[in-house]
Amino acid sequence: MASVLLLPSSSSSCCCSRKINAAIYVPKLPKLTLSVPKIPMRNLGEELNIRDGFISTIPVEKINDRSHNSGTNIVTTQLYAILEAVADRVEMHANIGEQRDNWNTHLLNSINMITLTAATMAGVAAIAGGIGMPLLALKLSSTLLYSAATGMLLIMNKIQPSQLSEEQRNATRLFKQLQSQVQTLLAIGTPTQEDVKEVMEKVLALDKAYPLPLLSAMLEKFPAKFEPAVWWPKNQVLQKKNFLHEGKQFNNGWSEELEMEMREVVKVVERKDIEDHVRLGNLALKINKTLAISGPLLTGIAALGSAFVDNGSWAPIVAVAAGALASTVNAFEHGGQVGMVIEMYRNCGGFFQLLKDSIETTLEERDFEKRENGELFEMKVALKLGRSLSQLRELARKSASSHIDEVASKLFLFWIFRV
Repeated sequence: MASVLLLPSSSSSCCCSRKINAAIYVPKLPKLTLSVPKIPMRNLGEELNIRDGFISTIPVEKINDRSHNSGTNIVTTQLYAILEAVADRVEMHANIGEQRDNWNTHLLNSINMITLTAATMAGVAAIAGGIGMPLLALKLSSTLLYSAATGMLLIMNKIQPSQLSEEQRNATRLFKQLQSQVQTLLAIGTPTQEDVKEVMEKVLALDKAYPLPLLSAMLEKFPAKFEPAVWWPKNQVLQKKNFLHEGKQFNNGWSEELEMEMREVVKVVERKDIEDHVRLGNLALKINKTLAISGPLLTGIAALGSAFVDNGSWAPIVAVAAGALASTVNAFEHGGQVGMVIEMYRNCGGFFQLLKDSIETTLEERDFEKRENGELFEMKVALKLGRSLSQLRELARKSASSHIDEVASKLFLFWIFRV
């Protein structure tokens, strides 16, 4: 750039001008390059991973590797979504089971302390009446404590906290079992839309068999007839998956001898295991009904007796004795967790019923290729009964010869007692 400046001169008569040239150089500014980070696009698998706080549950790489097969991809994603829901249910049932076990412990201790305190007050009131001391405060306190114990016992006997906690423990175990089955299917199987539907039905059947709500959907604790638990879909076709892909076998590992062995195992399970568990469950249910009625009845009688405590009458004896008996009954029922024993018999009966249905459904399928591999099926049955393969075959031989006086399962020996 150039600028022109005109300067006047005083020494000459004419004006002369001078030109002054100046150059100003402005440095060039460096170019600035701004890079905007790209926002990563999440696919369906990643969205399922971050949903509800679950991280790294679905292997996105595995889903991306199968992107060439959109049908398999969506089925796999659906199974992983169900797997997340099952894992959540496992956690919920475990937490609620622990909470209801705490209910049983705290309510048992509280009711027994209230009952024994009321019995002590009734006894002291009887002694104080003999020396002319006022009885109203002691009598009123004892009566109120007995009445409170009666109301708490009625609620506790209605909901059976020990049975509630056992229900949740069984639900936790069964959901974990379903979780393992789905993981096995994803690992070594070829899942289809039918598998998704079947797993969904299993989840809903478990939700119905072991409900989480306490008041709206609680299972009946004193049914008219004891029945084994049912936690599987009734229209389900059992044991149909066949994960053996290598080495074709004649008749898919099945033979006439194996079918006869399975039929004899079913006879033993039905005649011995299921029948004995139902019989013992009915016995435990009758005992629990008697105890559930006796506890509140005794505390109610003790409350009436304490209200009429007076020197020389039978009321103090009734109040103290009934209170002591009520504490004993309550300790036996809830401390011994009779409700939990009933639920264990229900669960064991359901286990054997499921095993029986599984074997019968498999044998009814006449197409051997649609059955599960025979050798694998036999091994699973043996493991469920706590036996080796040789012991299972020996059990079937004894049943066929009608010389058997033992149960099929060595795993469940009726838990508490056998009569």
